[in-house]
Amino acid sequence: MLCKALHNKGERIFITAKLPDYIRVGRNDLIEQYLFLTTSHDGFGSITAAFTPIRIVCNNTLNAALQGAANTIKIRHTASAHDKLKQAHKLLGISKQLAGELEELFNHWSRIRITDSAVKRLIQLAMAPSKEVLQNLQTGKEDQLSTVFNNVVSSILDYSFTSESQQEATTKGTLFGAYNSITGYFQNVKAFRDEESKLKSIMFGSGLQRSQTAFNLCEEFARHGVTALN
Repeated sequence: MLCKALHNKGERIFITAKLPDYIRVGRNDLIEQYLFLTTSHDGFGSITAAFTPIRIVCNNTLNAALQGAANTIKIRHTASAHDKLKQAHKLLGISKQLAGELEELFNHWSRIRITDSAVKRLIQLAMAPSKEVLQNLQTGKEDQLSTVFNNVVSSILDYSFTSESQQEATTKGTLFGAYNSITGYFQNVKAFRDEESKLKSIMFGSGLQRSQTAFNLCEEFARHGVTALN
């Protein structure tokens, strides 16, 4: 297991620990597996540990949670060494289970075709910043959408259709590609104030929330087709 500290300033420390196995989508689309840990260095906060897959070809963080499955645990600083070890074993078990489930799911998505118009619709629904915007989308009032929102959607579409990593057999014109277009936007397109802001968004903030919404929409699309986006 390879460990790397990402940040060590302010009141929190961020660490990634690379696991030895891969999630394989198709023949050659590999996703590395990491444990992401964050803790306050004053000794009082708990440690948060999360299973975090990262697609190698584009560095996308694909850390959405499967329905009914947790990908994060908290370990109290005050816990005994024995309890901490039990929690560590629990997280490794969760990681192994999730890796298998995600590999099956992503391979399934890579075989599901999706039209360009459906990709746009999925992006719009996933990126809706408020209930008002979502309602406008659902009632066909796209003329009420803001220029800022439309520009974000256009940026994601551009990434989806032109990024080299989106031209793989697993992603071009597929549901897996649609999901990666949104995670890839936060990783490779969106401008953040600094790397720490980017990390916090992708792991805890709006980046994670939007990616989770996209993941959920993709699950529904896989089950019900384009009607899931109505």
